[in-house]
Amino acid sequence: MTTAASEPSTERVPGRVWTIRLTGHADRTATVTCSTAACRMPPRSKDVAGLRAFAAQHAAAHARVATVHANAWCHCGTSQCAAHPDTAAHCAGGVALVLQHDPFVGRVWTLEEVCEACAPLIPNARVLARVPRSSRANQRQEGQVPAPQMSGPARSAVPGGFSSPTAQPTEGQAHQPRRPRRTSRPAQRRGQGR
Repeated sequence: MTTAASEPSTERVPGRVWTIRLTGHADRTATVTCSTAACRMPPRSKDVAGLRAFAAQHAAAHARVATVHANAWCHCGTSQCAAHPDTAAHCAGGVALVLQHDPFVGRVWTLEEVCEACAPLIPNARVLARVPRSSRANQRQEGQVPAPQMSGPARSAVPGGFSSPTAQPTEGQAHQPRRPRRTSRPAQRRGQGR
């Protein structure tokens, strides 16, 4: 019996999104919901702090399990870039998994696969994982993925605000330290002071 080796699909797929939501009710209870129907959620409770911690840990669990698809379309782009309406961008570059969470509101955690052009423009978002460069380079050589093109100035992302102590980046996801900026020297004027 022979088996064929499975090759990664060259067909583009929609970018995935997971939304974890903490919803309060009039009787001062709350519920946690996840956009993935198979996920088991705790029952409605008055322990809002416990439910908020559960929601943050649940988002972290989705992030740990998700493998970023190199051939995914930008989820932000498919929604007409509604996540950053004030900043125009053209979807380009590799695929990244971002967590969008506003720590001041603290009710919604959204994980989504977006392009590298949209990722820094989404407010309250943090890049958790990227497609490995070797995978993107191999696909580009085979003509599957266009070369990255960044449009507009990139802004640094605001931290996502995980409240879970277990939500640490894995070894492959550690942030790279920034290189120091070069300062330009003022040009010396010739013939001055003579």
